[in-house]
Amino acid sequence: MENLVIRKATKEDLSVLLNFEQGIITAERPWDETLKPDPISYYDISAMIDSQTTDVIVAEIDNELVGSAYIDIREGKPYLRHHHYGYLGFMYVLPEYRGQGVNGKIMDELVHIAKQKNITELRLDVYSDNDSALRAYEKAGFKKHLINMRIGL
Repeated sequence: MENLVIRKATKEDLSVLLNFEQGIITAERPWDETLKPDPISYYDISAMIDSQTTDVIVAEIDNELVGSAYIDIREGKPYLRHHHYGYLGFMYVLPEYRGQGVNGKIMDELVHIAKQKNITELRLDVYSDNDSALRAYEKAGFKKHLINMRIGL
């Protein structure tokens, strides 16, 4: 995709990013019965853009935002080999651009940012039944690590 640009998000991108967030919520709702009814929000995107520990990035084609993600640098548990790790989230690509390598380019940029910050561990959460996301992350080199379980009482 020759005209694909990956860049840091700015406050001018906020209205589109808020729509991306709702796209994520809509997509994830079938896998999570614990979500409140709409309207809800997962992120404070404006604060993430301003954060010193988070990089929000966007994918842009012909001046149109088509995807997003973030990497948040977090402190590792004292018993782990890594002191810090990069937590990835806000992964979204507009439906009409899926399957065209946009997510791969976003992942490449997240890895690049992590390496620049001397981060050697990346983590993310994905719903266990979200087969397309699991395949995309496995294609990027991620492996299943832990399973988070819950029970509603």
